[in-house]
Amino acid sequence: MTHGMVCAPQPETVDAGLDVLRDGGNVMDAAIAAAFVQTVVDPQMCGIAGFGSMQVYDAETGEHTYIDFHGRAPLSVQPDQWEHLIVRECDDGFGFVLEGQVNEIGYTSMTTPMTLKAFAEGLERFGTRPLAELIQPAIAYCEEGFTVRPKVHGFWLQPAQNGRIERIRVTNEYPASAKIYRKADGSLHNVGETLKNPDMGRTYRRIAEVGAEDFYTGEIAAAIDADMRANGGHITLDDLAQCETETNEPLRGTYRGFDVVTNPPPGGGLMVLEMLNILENFDLAAMGFNTANYVATVAEAMKIATVDKDTRMGDPRFVDIPMYELMSKDYAATMAARIRSGEKTPVPRVNAGAPESKDTTHICVADDQGNVVNMTHSLGSSSGVVTEGLGFMFNNCAMVFDPRPGQPGSLAPGKARFTALCPTMLMRDGKPYLALGAPGGTTITMGVLQTILNVVDFGMSAQEAVSAPRFCALSDTIELTNRILRSTERDLQARGYPTMRYAVSYATPLVHAIRMRDGVLDGGADPAGDGMAAQI
Repeated sequence: MTHGMVCAPQPETVDAGLDVLRDGGNVMDAAIAAAFVQTVVDPQMCGIAGFGSMQVYDAETGEHTYIDFHGRAPLSVQPDQWEHLIVRECDDGFGFVLEGQVNEIGYTSMTTPMTLKAFAEGLERFGTRPLAELIQPAIAYCEEGFTVRPKVHGFWLQPAQNGRIERIRVTNEYPASAKIYRKADGSLHNVGETLKNPDMGRTYRRIAEVGAEDFYTGEIAAAIDADMRANGGHITLDDLAQCETETNEPLRGTYRGFDVVTNPPPGGGLMVLEMLNILENFDLAAMGFNTANYVATVAEAMKIATVDKDTRMGDPRFVDIPMYELMSKDYAATMAARIRSGEKTPVPRVNAGAPESKDTTHICVADDQGNVVNMTHSLGSSSGVVTEGLGFMFNNCAMVFDPRPGQPGSLAPGKARFTALCPTMLMRDGKPYLALGAPGGTTITMGVLQTILNVVDFGMSAQEAVSAPRFCALSDTIELTNRILRSTERDLQARGYPTMRYAVSYATPLVHAIRMRDGVLDGGADPAGDGMAAQI
């Protein structure tokens, strides 16, 4: 038996991962079994036709590896293909409403499907069990059904916001989707009811029998290609055949004596390092947790990193990112001096790309030897498209491209869009101390940042750190969850900060973390979600 912990936003996922560890599988085996289950029980949050970032730490060799599986724009796209369709900026200033919402729903809203490729590669390189075995729990949930949880149902009921579509459309826009997510009378499945997806079960059985490559070059690929050609989609057999993950060296930094290991662009780890470097110049503990002084200081670091992200970061294949400068302690000291002087950084909205959806998922698995798999994967907010007979939904990650040519986030064939996905680890004395990540779109880096500060600067456990009241500054406005004191909000407003208070006490991102101290594991699952952390 492998003694370890699984932390994820879905209890079914945690159960599946623990079963694998209990049966002698390693952390990669457990992570992939659990991730396959995630694709069934959170079918709009993630899927085998999605994208993501996987962090792997091998305790025996001391090596960190990142398997990057961001989706890429299909080879047939053109940088200006949507420029004439721009209606307006989204009401919140992030991204654009296009005529027909062709960037958000339907066959033109997809990037290449990378998730299954990454699962197979992770197992081949680091696992001990075959994919055909580890996909079985997911098949069972497809065929026997899963109980609709509050967060799944809540996603379907999200109203149109800021110019984006109401999420109910992903369940009924296309007949192949409606037959899965609607009951015979056309109504949605309610919380507590059982949802079955036998078509996905058959697809997963085929993958188990003939291998993941069938998705990219075999019968499944042919079915996808035919569906795309019949419905004006951009993805072709060539796109599928050319899908490849990237193995990247992690970005490395330090924060108050800890080594910080995170993912490179097009993931969001660079933002995490930049913000930590800036905040290392302040005695945050002396300010007091979530005081107005603390919130204002951290918010300014968030705003600086957001501006740098919008104007200087992107897919490194297409964008020349000043990595050395943005990661440097000198640059951070200059930014810290600006904060200390009282200067407020404005965040120009017009240059911001559309945010990644908050509808993503994360899984973290660790064992008592210090091995870790830390993965965030997503469908964006899902395209609503299901190829008839295959059962899985495609991503809509093309919605995060800028429809204007000449921008860091503009469309280009084979290009990945910068995302906030940032599975991250803190190391102390050469050993893992904290592994964490989150779903939550553009807020991911901000939740990961605050969780790190909570652990390092304020000595919180993993559960305390992910549960503490959070705030976010992606614009000139500081967004506050409802447990931030109103006296703090009044103080921030007196300092000239616009504020926006959420009605909810817990909000995205849904941070999940495992802390490792002297071989003892403690986990934290964000109470805003349905998840849990458990160990054997």
